[in-house]
Amino acid sequence: MAQRTKILLLLSHLGGGGAEHVMALLARGLSQEKYEVHLGLVGQADKRGESLPPWVSIHALGAGRARAAAFPLLRLIWRLRPEVVLSGAVEVSFLVLMLRPLFPPKIAVLVRQNATVSSVLAFGQLPRFTRLLFRLLYRHSDRVICQSQAMAKDLAQVAGISEDQIAVLPNPVDLDGIRAAMKAPVARIGSGPQLPGAKLLAIGRLSREKGFDLLLEAMLAVRERFPEVNLILAGAGREQEALKSLCGELKLETAVQFAGYVDRPYALFSEATLFVLPSRHEGMPNVLLEAAAAGLPLVATPASGGVVDLLRGRPGAWLAAEITAQALAEAIVQALEAIRPGERFRHEFFHSSPPAMERAIEGGKHEVI
Repeated sequence: MAQRTKILLLLSHLGGGGAEHVMALLARGLSQEKYEVHLGLVGQADKRGESLPPWVSIHALGAGRARAAAFPLLRLIWRLRPEVVLSGAVEVSFLVLMLRPLFPPKIAVLVRQNATVSSVLAFGQLPRFTRLLFRLLYRHSDRVICQSQAMAKDLAQVAGISEDQIAVLPNPVDLDGIRAAMKAPVARIGSGPQLPGAKLLAIGRLSREKGFDLLLEAMLAVRERFPEVNLILAGAGREQEALKSLCGELKLETAVQFAGYVDRPYALFSEATLFVLPSRHEGMPNVLLEAAAAGLPLVATPASGGVVDLLRGRPGAWLAAEITAQALAEAIVQALEAIRPGERFRHEFFHSSPPAMERAIEGGKHEVI
């Protein structure tokens, strides 16, 4: 067997988010013949997280936060001496790029950007000095991987790097898993009777940027036109109690089912009439690509240039005019008026595959060598 390229994938943790899911898909999909795959986790290994094949070595650094992982990460890199380091989270990418001068020579450093930087900064999720960190650190990567051209242009402007340094690769999608789920018996949520009428499905972390409060408010207007419409909301997060309280204030308790965290969200796709992405801002959400791969009708807010480019003008996809509850309700009503029960669409979207990611990895490695 030819000598394999040793690659170290880095994350904060496994389980519970789109970035973690993408990196787990990548770890499973990279060629075992070509790569010796290691996965470094800043925190402890999450037993609830993604299943990985036995040839992927997991290294839990046991740090509570990325900045506390500096010495454990350096020890791991000097012990493994990988040829490629690929980081999948912003806070970990910052740490890797700050530590890079202390790495052994000839290590290619790639970072995956999983959000539209200007939107995240404008939304106030990150400290004000974060913009400066992007400008100071990202230029020291060998390649930055973005999920859309719009995200790449935004990053190039904010970080002050050349677009030539950026590789645009849509997130990988587990097509086999989605197809199997679509053929499986319909997943039921809860133990009570299933609600009649069209079922809207929304999935994601229960946090403000995901816009689930907008979706709950939109449900009032939607139910004026379609009284039996109900919503399955799958996910967990810090806004869960606030959303349940809002649901009560809007008197939607019998129309909304909180499914909690779902390890394989596409198990819910068969039951759904329509998938809804109500986010205030996004990069290129993996769950939207998964819903598209399943053929679900799609409704989304214009949460990023990448989402707009992906959905605009596509059959079976409706974009809200703006990021408001009213505009979202109008788009949902338009979709429900147009589609037939159980209708599915062949969304001609292109998903990156492990071979596509391998080409980006090889390109970054060759730049160093």
